Amino acid sequence: MGKRGKQLAKERRQNRLQQISELRKQPIPSHQRWWSSGTVAVVTGSSRGIGFEIARQLAGHGLFVVIAARDADRCRRAAEEIRGEGARNVDWHRLDIEDFGSVEDFVKWVVDKFGGVDVLVNNAGVNYNIGSNNSVELAEKVMAINYFGTKRMIETMIPVMKPSPYGARILNVTSRLGRINGRRNRLGDASLRDQLSRDDCLSEELIDGMITKFLEQVKQGTGPLNEWPQVFTDYSLSKLAVNAYTRLMARILSERPEGQKIYMNCYCPGWVKTAMTNWEGNMTPEEGADTGVWAVLLPDEPVTGKFFAERREISF
Repeated sequence: MGKRGKQLAKERRQNRLQQISELRKQPIPSHQRWWSSGTVAVVTGSSRGIGFEIARQLAGHGLFVVIAARDADRCRRAAEEIRGEGARNVDWHRLDIEDFGSVEDFVKWVVDKFGGVDVLVNNAGVNYNIGSNNSVELAEKVMAINYFGTKRMIETMIPVMKPSPYGARILNVTSRLGRINGRRNRLGDASLRDQLSRDDCLSEELIDGMITKFLEQVKQGTGPLNEWPQVFTDYSLSKLAVNAYTRLMARILSERPEGQKIYMNCYCPGWVKTAMTNWEGNMTPEEGADTGVWAVLLPDEPVTGKFFAERREISF
C-alpha cells in the first residue's frame, strides 16, 4: 500500500470511529434490551486496559459485571473504580486462566454466588513483542494463556452458562493479525490455510496440532519460521487459533436445543493504547472496547461464529 493508500485508509478509519462515537451516544431502545440487572457478565483480564473498559461499559448498560484477573488487588481497585462512577452492579474475583485450579475455583465461586453466567468475555491475553521486535522466546507462555487458557475458560464455563430464550453469549477478544489470509501475516502452508478455512476440515485436533508443531519448531530452533505469520509471530498465531476455535465451537453450540443456545463470536479491538502496546496505538481503550460491548449486546438474533471489528463483520 502506497503513501496515498495509507492516508485514505487512515481517513476512513477516523471517519468510522467518529460514526461509532456518535452511535455510542445514542441510548439503546428498550425493546432491544434483552438483558437486566440480573444478567451476569464475566470479563477476564479486566483489571485494566481493554478488559476494564469492556467491564465498565457493560456495567453502565445495566449488566452485573464480574471483574476477573490474576492480580487480586488490581481486581478490587478496578471494581471500586467502577462503583465510584455510580454503578453498584459489580464484583470481583481472582482468576488465572493459565491455572486449571484457579479456573475451577473461579467457576465454583460464580455458581455459588450467582447460580451461573449469562455472558463470558475472554479478554485475558499477553503479547511480549513491541514495535519491530518479533521474538518467539516466550511463545510457550503466549500459547498457554492466549489460546489454551481461553479454551480452558470456554470449556469450563459452558456447563454453567444460564439457559435463556436470548441465548448465553461468549465473546473472544482477538486480533486481525490472526486472519488466515492476512496480507502480511498469512500462513505459508497453503494446505493448512485451506483446512482452517473449510468448516468440513476444521477440528480441535487440527488447531491444537498447528500450535504443537509451531512450539516444537521454536523449541528445537529448526530453521527460519517462515511458514508462520511474520509479524508478532507467536501472538498472531495464538489469535489465529482462537479465531478458528471460535468458528468451530460456534458451529457445535448452534446444535443445542432452543432455550439452551450459546452464541460465540470474536472481535478485534484494534491498535489500542494500553500497557500491552506500551501505550502506543491509534485508539483509546474506550474506542477499542466499543465493538466488544456492541457485540455482546446485539439484540436477540442468532448471530454466532462471526468476527467483528469497528461494529462490522470482517472475514476470518
